[in-house]
Amino acid sequence: MEERDIESILAIQAACPEIAQWTAWDYDRVVREEMAGWTAEEESRVTGFIVARRVVSEIEILNFAVHPAEQRHGTGAALLQETIAWGKTFSAVQVILEVRASNAAALRFYERHSFRVTGKRARYYDSPREDALLLNAPLA
Repeated sequence: MEERDIESILAIQAACPEIAQWTAWDYDRVVREEMAGWTAEEESRVTGFIVARRVVSEIEILNFAVHPAEQRHGTGAALLQETIAWGKTFSAVQVILEVRASNAAALRFYERHSFRVTGKRARYYDSPREDALLLNAPLA
């Protein structure tokens, strides 16, 4: 992820209200390598992004979206695989994240990638108030 990507990332985020709504400053922290981040591009246009961090021997996915017009073309899977490859460089044992309980498309995506629901955070999200489901996937 580079500084020039932030405007495009914010546009993708605006098109995906179900994800965490971060500020440009939050993404600038990724650019400064306080967190790890990758983008997917098609014809020099950012079509998706993922932000993660290392938590001891785990990868925590913090924010992740593909522009709705680009979904179901393998972009999300490629971004997830890039993140897992990064985790393997420090011998990560699992990937963890949370997702809105109503985000059926994301839940199907994660299920296809070996994630399982392991818990719930009641009333975790705002706008609208909603539970978060905790998911994880072991890494071989």
